[in-house]
Formats: sequence, structure tokens, C-alpha cells
Amino acid sequence: MADHHGALCVIIGPEMLDTSRGQSPAPTQKTDEPRGCLFALSQPPLMIFLTVVGVLLLMAALHDLFLL
Repeated sequence: MADHHGALCVIIGPEMLDTSRGQSPAPTQKTDEPRGCLFALSQPPLMIFLTVVGVLLLMAALHDLFLL
């Protein structure tokens, strides 16, 4: 193994190359209806991001209306 300025080269062993198509370790639960846009909007990080973007746009609009 060569060490070049802090970078360590690692050799991947044969145990890392298992590409079998057996049953997955954690099978997913199959639902009848697909998740759509409303499911995506119910996620808290997305709603926080959209709220921050909306507040910034509102502040810019109010600045343009009342201070320019």
C-alpha cells in the first residue's frame, strides 16, 4: 500500500464483491398507491426550506414596494 501525502490506498478483498441477486436484507413493504407530491410536501425539511425561500421572497417584495 502506498501513502501519498496522507492518502491511503486500500485493496478491496473478494468479500466486498458479492453481487448476488438474492432477497434483500430489509424487504420493503409494497403499497397499492404510489407516493406523490403531497407525500413529498409533508416532509419537514422540505417545508422548512420552502418556508425560508418564501420568507426571503416576501422580504424582497416588501423591500421593493415600500423602500424603493
